[in-house]
Amino acid sequence: MSGGGNTAYGRKSFQRSKAHFADRITVDGREGWPVAAGRYRLVVSRACPWASRAVISRRLLGLEDALSLAIADPIQDDRSWRFTLDPDDRDPVLGIRFLSEAYDRRETDYPGGVSVPAIVDVPSGRLVTNDYQRITLDLATEWAALHREGAPDLYPEPLRDEIDAVMADVFEDVNNGVYRAGFATGQEEYETACARLFRRLELLAERLAEQRYLVGDTITEADIRLFTTLVRFDAVYHGHFKCNRWKLTEDQVLWAYARDLYQTPGFGDTVDFDHIKRHYYQVHSGINPTGIVPLGPDLPGWLTPHHRAELGGRPFGDGTPPGPVPEAERVPAHGRP
Repeated sequence: MSGGGNTAYGRKSFQRSKAHFADRITVDGREGWPVAAGRYRLVVSRACPWASRAVISRRLLGLEDALSLAIADPIQDDRSWRFTLDPDDRDPVLGIRFLSEAYDRRETDYPGGVSVPAIVDVPSGRLVTNDYQRITLDLATEWAALHREGAPDLYPEPLRDEIDAVMADVFEDVNNGVYRAGFATGQEEYETACARLFRRLELLAERLAEQRYLVGDTITEADIRLFTTLVRFDAVYHGHFKCNRWKLTEDQVLWAYARDLYQTPGFGDTVDFDHIKRHYYQVHSGINPTGIVPLGPDLPGWLTPHHRAELGGRPFGDGTPPGPVPEAERVPAHGRP
């Protein structure tokens, strides 16, 4: 999710840009960035679904000690994501006030906005990658030597073709589809995006009516990518983005699936509904010029029984759930049910 140009939201057609900085952090360091505990810092916003994927993956895999976490203010300004949640408005590790400073150290006058998730090289303060599609896949594979004991295999090799196919559909019609609907500047553009979104959700509901997870009988990267859109659906996409044919809570299968994941350690304990709502409603001034943040929806429903275990499946496969959230990374009470 990019920072800057807040008043443009809803005034020009939506185009998701490709990651400009697509370097990979690998075991062999073939692109100059070897996997190393403590060397890199993951910069995220809890408001952003693309960044939230990385937060969930990092927690499920137990990479908290190996890859430190910087959380940006959900209200960015035209200078980009900012560290105003930290003392002195500076990230305590990188020493910068805006994420754009790490981008500038990598390349000045680069095309595109300043987006999260981003991984920054701590020694040099330079951005390594903002490739939101690749970061989590590499955390699951290239970072394996640093995973916690009992970490799940989020991208199992025998299932990768199926996972990739499911994720491609989810990305095009759901992850990206809500933005195409929300930032549409014409009726036809909006209706096309909205129709594709709900058709895809109906197809996913049919798939999930028979199986607990999207691919195989354990949680994979595909579930993480669908969850980060579903968890925001009623809070922001239904009203703010006009994706309102029905609410998530009105679809029996998807609502139960989303609750199942939310109640799984590593998912719901990373979600900050306060950050999500304030970001969308206050930053997208082209869509919501008053900046008023709605009071609802009420959140306790996320903690109600889902009965998805009746479908079988083993959330972590042969592994185990992650331990408690590190104290410094706990979501404040007002962001949770």
